[in-house]
Amino acid sequence: MGRIVVTEFVSLDGVMEAPGGGEDFKHGGWTFEIDRGEEGNQFKLEETMKSDALLLGRKTYEGFAAAWPSRDGEFADKFNTMPKYVVSSTLENPEWTNTTVLRGDVGEAVAKLKQQYDGDIVTAGSARLAQALLEQDLIDELRLMVFPVVLGDGKRLFGETSDKKRLRLVEARTVGDGVLILTYERSII
Repeated sequence: MGRIVVTEFVSLDGVMEAPGGGEDFKHGGWTFEIDRGEEGNQFKLEETMKSDALLLGRKTYEGFAAAWPSRDGEFADKFNTMPKYVVSSTLENPEWTNTTVLRGDVGEAVAKLKQQYDGDIVTAGSARLAQALLEQDLIDELRLMVFPVVLGDGKRLFGETSDKKRLRLVEARTVGDGVLILTYERSII
C-alpha cells in the first residue's frame, strides 16, 4: 500500500506561500535567499526520485504545470513523467503529461490512490489539500524543510483542526545555512 507524504518548504513562522516565486506574494521566492546546501538539494532529489506519484491541489498543479514541462534534467524528467493527481472541482482539461483530476471526497480518492501504489504519493505545496489531509488523518509522513526566516505574513501550512494531531519526529538534520529538515510520522496513541 502506498503512503501519503506531505513535503513542504516553511518559514519559522509556518508560512509556506510561494517559496519558489510565481505567485502574487511580496516575499515570493523566499527560499532562494537561503542556501540549503548540497545535502539539502540531494534530499529533494532523492525524495523526488523515490516518489511514485504526485498528489496536488489545483493552484500548485497549475504552477508546476507552467514551470516543469519546459525543464530538463533528472529532477524535471521525473516530475514530467510520473503520474500526477489533482484534487479540483474546477480543473477541466489538464495538459501536463500523466495528469488525472480527482473530484469528490478527498478521503475516498486518497484511499483508492494508496491501493494503486506501493511507494510514496507526494503532496508538495497545496496548502488547502495538505490541511484537508491532516484533518482527515491521511498523512503518513510529513517532511518539513524549515528555513531560518520569519516572513510575518502569508499562507500558513497549518490551519485549524477539529482536534490535536499527534506526530512523532523520526529524523532531524541541519543543512546549508541553517535549514532544518524535519521528518514526522503520524503517532498512534
